[in-house]
Amino acid sequence: MSLFLKNGRGLFIHILIPNIPMSPEFEQAVKNSKLLSERPSNDVLLQLYSLYKQASEGDASGDRPGGFDFKAIAKYNAWEKLKGTSMHDAEQKYIELVKSLS
Repeated sequence: MSLFLKNGRGLFIHILIPNIPMSPEFEQAVKNSKLLSERPSNDVLLQLYSLYKQASEGDASGDRPGGFDFKAIAKYNAWEKLKGTSMHDAEQKYIELVKSLS
């Protein structure tokens, strides 16, 4: 997986992240999350986002977004709150959350 980050000088940095295999249950939960009959609340969407990021990439990395991009700031903050949560635990919590929404 590739990640592009913008540094303080406005330059993009390309980072290669090794692909970590995800469990079939997690992959299915990701698919199911896109098929929900109702749109989850913004708080639940942030939970889904942060758990997915933690499960797939680990602890939050890069600079916290700034300025007036409140959506990006909220997403980063939600992910950062999971710092120290194992990727496996985040995966399991994501699966459970999606099941509870189905």
